[in-house]
Amino acid sequence: MRTLPRAAFFDVDETLIGVKSMFDFLRFWLLRNGGDESDYERAMAAFRGMWSEGVPRPEVNRAYYRRFAGTSWTDLLSAGQDWYDNYRHRPDAFVLASVDALRRHAGAGDTTVLVSGSFLGCLDPLARELRADIVLCSEPLLDAEGRVTGEVRRPMIGDAKADAVLETLARLGVDGADCAGYGDHSSDLGMLRLLGRPHVIGGHDAVLADHAARLGWPVLPAETGSFAQVAVLG
Repeated sequence: MRTLPRAAFFDVDETLIGVKSMFDFLRFWLLRNGGDESDYERAMAAFRGMWSEGVPRPEVNRAYYRRFAGTSWTDLLSAGQDWYDNYRHRPDAFVLASVDALRRHAGAGDTTVLVSGSFLGCLDPLARELRADIVLCSEPLLDAEGRVTGEVRRPMIGDAKADAVLETLARLGVDGADCAGYGDHSSDLGMLRLLGRPHVIGGHDAVLADHAARLGWPVLPAETGSFAQVAVLG
């Protein structure tokens, strides 16, 4: 019988769910507030321009949250819940192998942790649905009136993910060598290296695929499915 505590850390976007939640939410937000697809495409073109210019991913994350400066945090959380309520009905909403892994970790008594550059409005509903224990994410800063300032405490991307995982391991009193991690992108590499049982989702990222091949990390399929299929897994 296992007596030592363990944890399992999951990236979210294209690891547990089939989309990048921040950008799918942005489309939802724009349409909800009188915009249209052209507004969304212009916003995404700006982000793609930043990526093509080599702007670091944490800075792109900061730029995303600046779009919401002046927005009520309560309204943003409510919109996130509404986004998720719609998203969860998609036939391709969830990455089946990862959700199955999360359920198995939870069933074994492991603490399950979501780690994402997205924000609580999108992530809390998912965490409740999947019964994840902890959410580590980008945290927009608020002014005295509870409105988003446009800045974040720290973008939960790359090195910040690794730092947050280390902090969580220490807080839980858990040895990373006994823990598992799941990610789909090279920005998850720092997090995965801290854990004794790293897993790669999909194998489409060349950096992660190389690490998996050299170090024998398991590669799980990125096949997506509906909530009905997730419910069968549960």
